[in-house]
Amino acid sequence: MIEAGFRSGLVTLLGRPNVGKSTLLNRLIGAKISITSRRPQTTRHRIIGIKTTASAQLVYVDTPGVHRPQGRRINRYMSRIASGSVEGVDCIVLVISAQGWRKEDEAALALAGRQSIPVVLAINKIDRIGDRRRLLPLIAESDGRMRFAEIVPVSAHTGENLDALERALLVHLPEQPPIYPAEQLTDKSERFLASELVREQVFGAYGEEIPYAAAIEVTRFKRLKGVLEVEATIWVEKEGQKAIIIGRGGERLKQVGTRARLAMQRQFGTKVRLALWVKVREDWADDARALERFGYTEEPV
Repeated sequence: MIEAGFRSGLVTLLGRPNVGKSTLLNRLIGAKISITSRRPQTTRHRIIGIKTTASAQLVYVDTPGVHRPQGRRINRYMSRIASGSVEGVDCIVLVISAQGWRKEDEAALALAGRQSIPVVLAINKIDRIGDRRRLLPLIAESDGRMRFAEIVPVSAHTGENLDALERALLVHLPEQPPIYPAEQLTDKSERFLASELVREQVFGAYGEEIPYAAAIEVTRFKRLKGVLEVEATIWVEKEGQKAIIIGRGGERLKQVGTRARLAMQRQFGTKVRLALWVKVREDWADDARALERFGYTEEPV
């Protein structure tokens, strides 16, 4: 039975690439919903994370980092996804780093400022600040940049002050029944999460060029008695990239596969058999059909 005064609504996490939005989402939900890495633009999709309590349901929308829509189709796709994520939501969390405002924050700030809904500023990564008094000038500067509903220093890494962030958000959500079933944590399928876990390992294992040239296609995802069988293809754009991913004697691909398999076992709670292949599709990131095939389609929140 729903409590009287139950609140639910959509909250978009907005910010520049690599500011910690996906880590923040995972910490808020208490589960790994979105992959993370130290590289910018790890998130390529709109990902919903759902937190339900006895009195509220917060539906968080994680997005690619806000950046100028330029370059290839996939970059323009990610920019459209980020910009469109503020439509139809109840509140925005604009995320910046405790190290201060950067030029790259301006696009997200401008996008948030054009909306007629509350914007809460989350100053992330405060765990990296030894003397918390150093945050006071940043809070004052932030207050002068925009009329935020509230400014909340947080650490997505440690979870510090996230309860205060959620309290700041709840007052802006409407009183209404939950949008999703209470047990649901995300709108994404296990098959999608499997592909993302492979991509996360690719981001962690290779140099600058390779992660951005890779797309993952899961071709088999089947639960059998006591085991989950997954087969996936890592698509790249050049033969040279394929050779780098495979490595001498297949050793590097084997390492990626082992790490992805272990990550899937933690995620899905079962033994996993994972098979990986590497194939080439030239300029897939600029090919509309390839993007659709690999799951880069624009969906409403």
